[in-house]
Amino acid sequence: MIQITFPDNSVKEFEAGTTPYQIAENISSRLAKEVVAATVNGNKWDISRPISENSHIKLFKFDDAEGKHAYWHSSAHLMAEALQELYPDMKFGIGPAIENGFYYDVDSGEKTITEKELAKIEEKILELAAKNEKFVRREVSKQEALQFFQNKGELYKVELINDLEDGTISFYEQGSFTDLCRGPHLPDTSQIKAVKLLNIAGAYWRGDEKRKQLTRIYGITFPKKKMLDEYLDLLEQAKERDHRKIGKELELFMFSQRVGQGLPIWLPKGTQLRERLENFLKKVQKQHGYLQVMTPHIGQKELYVTSGHYAKYGKDSFRPITTPEEGEEFLLKPMNCPHHCEIYKNKQYSYKDLPLRLAEFGTVYRYEQSGELHGLTRVRRFTQDDAHIFCTPDQLKDEFKKVIDIIFYIFKALDFKEFTAQVSLRDKNKTEDKYIGSDENWEKAERAIIEAADEKDLKLL
Repeated sequence: MIQITFPDNSVKEFEAGTTPYQIAENISSRLAKEVVAATVNGNKWDISRPISENSHIKLFKFDDAEGKHAYWHSSAHLMAEALQELYPDMKFGIGPAIENGFYYDVDSGEKTITEKELAKIEEKILELAAKNEKFVRREVSKQEALQFFQNKGELYKVELINDLEDGTISFYEQGSFTDLCRGPHLPDTSQIKAVKLLNIAGAYWRGDEKRKQLTRIYGITFPKKKMLDEYLDLLEQAKERDHRKIGKELELFMFSQRVGQGLPIWLPKGTQLRERLENFLKKVQKQHGYLQVMTPHIGQKELYVTSGHYAKYGKDSFRPITTPEEGEEFLLKPMNCPHHCEIYKNKQYSYKDLPLRLAEFGTVYRYEQSGELHGLTRVRRFTQDDAHIFCTPDQLKDEFKKVIDIIFYIFKALDFKEFTAQVSLRDKNKTEDKYIGSDENWEKAERAIIEAADEKDLKLL
């Protein structure tokens, strides 16, 4: 027997090998019908996968973010199976779940997939879903995984496997389709009742514009057709409120191919609107003790190397600008942080001078891939309402709470009533690759922001 601990800390005993689905069934038949995913000891878990030791469990329905992720990830695999049947020569890249639905990047070779063919692909997806194909997880060695996909000529999968460690690789199989995947997935395809393939785009393999451009097919699925109809209706409403449409109609901003992709130009009316918003925000910042600064649009490459930003984000920056001076290189400013640190370093401060709050409407430049550019929400040049607070460790939590107060004030002034927040924490398995600073300081900062959010009753995702 094993002990299963639930989120409310209640504990029940089950036989070893019991699945999350069986645990849901033990609670109620209705829950068993609705559960689509689980976590076991914090790890994502198929509801059909056995549990062999004492564990903490959480069960998720489609309405939960974790449930949608498993549902749409399974749908991506089902779409790939449909594509494989319709276009046998197709090769596959990656197919993740995203915020609303899923996509799959595919290499269709000499065949061009057009939007006219989406209806045919949808029909095949529903045909396969009706077969009630089971998603079967299988752990494999790196050698077995490489051999399997090499034999199929799936070079994109082979490249992904080469980056993985032996002992961490799993396949998922449903029907005639096998994919490299960590999961989790639905128990079978029967829960996928309604599908809509939304659009087709180009996407460079692994986001590298020097690599081959693949075809990215976006889609979304639901357990009920009514839910799909409601979602499509919301999409139509959103099109009418699309900021790109409104911006053009009201003559707020424009883009020019001669100026460059992702580089917005503010027109007279848009500039007036932006200035009013900036002036309002500057007034709020001043009332809360922020000091305005201005920093250059460029900086020496060495500045970002010293700060650590170049090592972590260099590939997302524009290439260095060289000058006639030998060895001299500049970057278009990808972030304001190092510049503000230089301001702090410019003079000595006593602890009595802290906190020091520096604010800037700083314009920064990021080299976003052309396929990811989207109106004003994904651009290569944008201006941040940015600030950096220099304070002592014991001032951390109070400073976080004051920042939350500012956000509450601004949201109220702009009539934003419904919102949630997310506290992003480190991935502790990748601390050496992604993060700078000691574990002690990270833990202090994370604890302070979590406590501040809790004390301010901030609604978190």
